[in-house]
Amino acid sequence: MSIQDWIKNEVETNDVVLFMKGTPNFPQCGFSGQVVQILDYVGVPYKGINVLEDDDLRQGIKEFASWPTIPQLYIKGEFVGGCDIIREMFQNQELQAAFTEKGIEVQQSA
Repeated sequence: MSIQDWIKNEVETNDVVLFMKGTPNFPQCGFSGQVVQILDYVGVPYKGINVLEDDDLRQGIKEFASWPTIPQLYIKGEFVGGCDIIREMFQNQELQAAFTEKGIEVQQSA
């Protein structure tokens, strides 16, 4: 299985996937940490995938989304964005709405 096939499988078989530097319990960059804080606050279950464990994955995810930076958030197979986009969507309540529209229950709405 190629790295692109592996990424595609992860994105399609998990409702919410965050490709990040580090893990949700131990983010290894500030941008990944911010997205983890937002997802934890919103209260949605998600799978965090550490791109630092595999150079092929780290490069492959950038090619998969044609997006040059990490973290990258996917909801129901759809690329949503990186840290700045997620933070802005969260502040405008758009992120919470995106989860709700896709049938993912949000714990917090404030």
